[in-house]
Amino acid sequence: MIVIGILFGIVGIGFLCWLLFSLAVYALPFFAAVSAGLWAYHGDAGLVGAIFVGILAGGITLVAGQYVFAFARSNWFRVAVALLFAAPAALAGYHATLGLAKLAMPSGAWQVAFSIIGAVAVGVTAWTRMALPPGHPTQGIVRG
Repeated sequence: MIVIGILFGIVGIGFLCWLLFSLAVYALPFFAAVSAGLWAYHGDAGLVGAIFVGILAGGITLVAGQYVFAFARSNWFRVAVALLFAAPAALAGYHATLGLAKLAMPSGAWQVAFSIIGAVAVGVTAWTRMALPPGHPTQGIVRG
């Protein structure tokens, strides 16, 4: 019975890591959607209006980022857009890795060390997915 629990634990952690790496590119649009939705809700737009504003803001952020990254001629501008998408992904990767590290190790220093490694890995993954050529099977977003 213990072996089954350990195997399910490994499969669960693997699934969460796969999900984190797959959704890393969408951290900035999700942040924009939640921020705009909360702003609209606290501005008395109501629940339906806040959800609509949040979905609209997230969609606009994603499409604008894809468009700018796909059609920008300046490499420095493309790097800046990729950094805008990779920075929130790295922050999400840090906190996800910290949560997993707190389950596995008691030392706070090692938790932070592994969390920094996780943040770098997720940030680099988001950066790479932004820079892949259009139509690549592991690409996180679709460019025109």
